[in-house]
Amino acid sequence: MTRHVPGFVLLGLALASTSMLHAADDPPADATATVSADTKAVGEAVKRDAKAVAKAAKEGAHHVAVAAKEIGHEVAAASKQGAQKVAAAAKRGAEKTKAAVKGDKTADKPASHRDDKPAP
Repeated sequence: MTRHVPGFVLLGLALASTSMLHAADDPPADATATVSADTKAVGEAVKRDAKAVAKAAKEGAHHVAVAAKEIGHEVAAASKQGAQKVAAAAKRGAEKTKAAVKGDKTADKPASHRDDKPAP
């Protein structure tokens, strides 16, 4: 009888493995309900996360719009100031040109120095 023990053990293992394979082929009866519930839970989580992302994106876009508006106002003010400087420079240039055409000798004439004259 002890000679046949290893054979019985092998036969028992073979039968056990085939019964486990048969059990793996048949899903439990409530598997469909479990999968359906899991799918619904995942769908709700994705929907909730999508709403949170959309809200964060909306808030981020609002902050960007506010910052862009402030920068736009700063750029406009700087442009206005630059345009005023250009206009003032053009006005001074026009006055100098007008004075030069009239022959006004006092209008921004370079001062003569003793060093500018050639030696005799």
